[in-house]
Amino acid sequence: MMKVARLYDFGDIRVENHPRPEVGPRDMLVRATACGICSGDIMPWYIRRKAPLVLGHEPVGVVEEVGPEVRDFHPGQRVFVHHHAPCFQCAACRRGEYVQCPTWRSSKIDPGGMAEYFLVSAVNQRDTLALPDSVQDLDGVLIEPSACVIKSLRRSGIRPGDTIVVIGLGIMGMMHVVLARHAGAARIFGIDLFETRARRALELGADHAIVADNDLVERIRDLTHGAMADVVIVGPGTVRALQTGLELAGKGATVVQFTATAPDEEMTIRPHDLYFNDTRFITSYSCGPDDTRQAMDLVERGVLSAADLVTHSFPLAQVTQAFETAQRQEALKVVVTFGQ
Repeated sequence: MMKVARLYDFGDIRVENHPRPEVGPRDMLVRATACGICSGDIMPWYIRRKAPLVLGHEPVGVVEEVGPEVRDFHPGQRVFVHHHAPCFQCAACRRGEYVQCPTWRSSKIDPGGMAEYFLVSAVNQRDTLALPDSVQDLDGVLIEPSACVIKSLRRSGIRPGDTIVVIGLGIMGMMHVVLARHAGAARIFGIDLFETRARRALELGADHAIVADNDLVERIRDLTHGAMADVVIVGPGTVRALQTGLELAGKGATVVQFTATAPDEEMTIRPHDLYFNDTRFITSYSCGPDDTRQAMDLVERGVLSAADLVTHSFPLAQVTQAFETAQRQEALKVVVTFGQ
């Protein structure tokens, strides 16, 4: 048996015993060392529809055992494991739309990343990466979320010299700030409801950090001399945030919906304005193997680091406290760790 963190409802997470997975011929068993708490894990409507489940999809660990047919990994190897992996053969994969691959959507780690041990199938080994010695466990936890940001910025078409607005300065917003600067953005505006997060965005590379209020659009208009943003990243999964993002977009700009809205939410737009402003309104859902590999390179080079982004860590026994902390404004990245 082993310990896992199982969610029954939002706010109801229990550390329980669970059978340790059996290793098949093409499987490998990983002993978890750390697992991040995802922004989606603290969205009540999103996580409730998955309950009950063993939490965790940002894990790193050490290979404990491999089946006789496994060739690419060996016991003792430190790894990052993505919770989904594509087939690389279907129509979606050929277009690089990995998250639309049926295999990507059906694949998973067993039983989840917040378990003392988890099983990695042959399918998921396609997006399992060996961690260099220079990449510590807490840095490795950043690979999956930063890969999502890499995909978001790629889809945005950001170019050196662009002006970018990032709405929402939780962990994913902060990563957008860091990576937009790395991509050569000329001006970065970070927007949040909390002054503490706005100040932190300045420390991480934003040029302007604004606490949202009723004058937000006019403030951005004044600061950009009427040009507004070339790229707007909308972090919060709300219609209000998306509508604000469209208002902040300049001529020929791209607005990225980074987070899902609740399934019953509807949004009214003016296609006339989108058309004559040449506004691109696009989505960016999760990430694929190309993104995770680029993310690991950036983590290995120190562009993204746990020292800058991980604010709290808790042992598995304190997982409820970890999730409560992740919902507070002072938290960025919260990580659950596992003893030897």
